Amino acid sequence: MDFRFTQEQEFFRAAVRDTVDRLIRPKTQAVDEADDFPRELWKEFAALGYLGLRHPERYGGMDADVLTSMIFYEELARGSCGFSMTVTMQILMGTYFVGRFGSEAIKQRVLVPAIKGEKIGTICFTEDQSGSDLGGTRTTAVRKDNGWLLNGRKMWVTNGPICDFCTVLATTDPSKGMEGLSFFLVEDGTPGFGRGQIIKKLGSHGSVTGELIFDNVWVPDENLLGEGPGNGVKLTTAILNEVRVMTALSACAIANEAMGDARKYAQERVAFGKPIAQYQLIRGKFGSHWAWYEAARLLAYKAAWMIEEKQECQHECMLAKMFAAEMCLSAVDEASRIYGGNSFAMEYAQQRYFRDARFLLFGGGCHEVLLNTLGAAYLRRGGK
Repeated sequence: MDFRFTQEQEFFRAAVRDTVDRLIRPKTQAVDEADDFPRELWKEFAALGYLGLRHPERYGGMDADVLTSMIFYEELARGSCGFSMTVTMQILMGTYFVGRFGSEAIKQRVLVPAIKGEKIGTICFTEDQSGSDLGGTRTTAVRKDNGWLLNGRKMWVTNGPICDFCTVLATTDPSKGMEGLSFFLVEDGTPGFGRGQIIKKLGSHGSVTGELIFDNVWVPDENLLGEGPGNGVKLTTAILNEVRVMTALSACAIANEAMGDARKYAQERVAFGKPIAQYQLIRGKFGSHWAWYEAARLLAYKAAWMIEEKQECQHECMLAKMFAAEMCLSAVDEASRIYGGNSFAMEYAQQRYFRDARFLLFGGGCHEVLLNTLGAAYLRRGGK
């Protein structure tokens, strides 16, 4: 067993950390307060080439492996949860199916500009009545004129209000439930494609979220992204594994930032004649956090390694996401208790950590659904 990152990965982490500290962190508060897409920051960041992290070099990408990508996501989340979610949507989910299944013409028209940051992408899973329950998808795709006619509405779409293209999950055969789902590329300007409400969120500000509407949207056959109709669910496993580990490491980053700030505050804040860091109850909070944080981070990177090794790891990725997000919620709560009343003041970052941590509960599957799935899997294991 070897828990060390390679020298190249450590160099990469240092480079990303420097970028986050230099480019993003000075603007974090402004991005949070504005709660809008930070277009100028996006342009600056895109110019560095990171948006092509997971894509081949021939399209302008970096062709990074899974572990290197997870290092990037972890470091990015240190700067701004909202901006991080916008960027990871572009890198991971928004361009995944285009990069994997798109024709060469689609890649040149959509993927290459996306890697340059000239076009913004997203993916559409959730509807008003179905999130984790993909089998409840009501958006339909019906064969028509050598193509497909899409109808439906998607909710909670990250980058939705600003996207230039989207990958849409739709059912090509409602009678087959999960086995009738497929992914389609829809580009901005396609007749019938529109935007609905913008969702104002508690946290993850700077990541604009909203509703997308598909009203008799016709797309050609080449816009079916996958190995024929009905393969959508099979194709989601790989991307959801990465999304869950990315979410886990984002949770680790937010938790570490919150408790890191709290550590400095506890060492400087004097109460009853001495810094509060010298009180046993305060020290206990840091000791407990350290244990849970290390466990969550190790579990997340183990899952990332399993993805890279092409091992079956759907349950490990679920465990990593759930455990890290719950650890983060505990960490930001304890950090706010260390700050006391000051944690309620908008001038301190603790209130932002507290709000952002809630966002991690739902992306990649709500924990009640994950626990149900994991519990059933554990019971099937027998004596193992």
